[in-house]
Amino acid sequence: MSDPTYTPPEKWTWDAESGGQFASINRPIAGPTADKDLPVGKHPFQLYSLATPNGVKVTMLFEELLAAGVKEAEYDAWLIKIGDGEQFGSGFVDANPNSKIPALIDRSGDNPVRVFESGSILIHLAEKFGMFLPSQGPARTEVMNWLMWQMGSAPFLGGGFGHFYAYAPEKYEYPINRYAMESKRQLDVLDRELATRPYIAGDEYSIADMAIWPWYGQLCLGRLYSAAEFLDVESYKNVMAWAKRIDARPATLRGRMVNRAFGEPEMQLHERHDASDFDTQTQDKIGTDSTE
Repeated sequence: MSDPTYTPPEKWTWDAESGGQFASINRPIAGPTADKDLPVGKHPFQLYSLATPNGVKVTMLFEELLAAGVKEAEYDAWLIKIGDGEQFGSGFVDANPNSKIPALIDRSGDNPVRVFESGSILIHLAEKFGMFLPSQGPARTEVMNWLMWQMGSAPFLGGGFGHFYAYAPEKYEYPINRYAMESKRQLDVLDRELATRPYIAGDEYSIADMAIWPWYGQLCLGRLYSAAEFLDVESYKNVMAWAKRIDARPATLRGRMVNRAFGEPEMQLHERHDASDFDTQTQDKIGTDSTE
């Protein structure tokens, strides 16, 4: 079925009622809507996030660093309920003027440093601790290639396919077909590369895998948009094997749990301040749902 004809007006105006599920958090302006300071815990790193794919990238890396014995990577993770607009509080906007999760404040030095955009946070932490990103040469370039690939490609999967397939108030054939085609092309890109290597940049697990997996790995494992069958993800055998390989890592499970406020209760750890929190989960102390 073809979409109804839409004639764009001469000048676009904001209609807050037309945004579908995310109308309450999408707007054409920046800046804070309320004065609200961010909480600060005891650790060198303060993460403000939600366990969407972009948030999970960072908690996966933190948990991998801690699993490798890097005690200096201890962190506090604070839940930002984007459905309630907490990303528009003044403290969060100071940490990330783009008002998107995740945002990190690095307090390990003499002066706090804000780090925003998930890819920037991954690079910052990997360089700081000398892990999951080669220091130089072709190996580093290959990791960076795939990290940048994810940042350029995932908006077509999420804001494109995911929005029109799962969240848009109407189901229109053209945008779903357009972004399904692009999502499958991207899966084919990954599948061809992963035919010759266990991880996307080579033999070693890296921040490139941590950036790509929360989107494409979770899609293939049936956790994103309920679209695994629609996109025939089982046909991408190398991506499926890679997705399961990373899913089996204990740090991946912990990373998925941190700042999660939706889904199965046993998978929710709203805030993380200590490794023991995974045993004494805090979801019963904080409350309210959010959206993935």
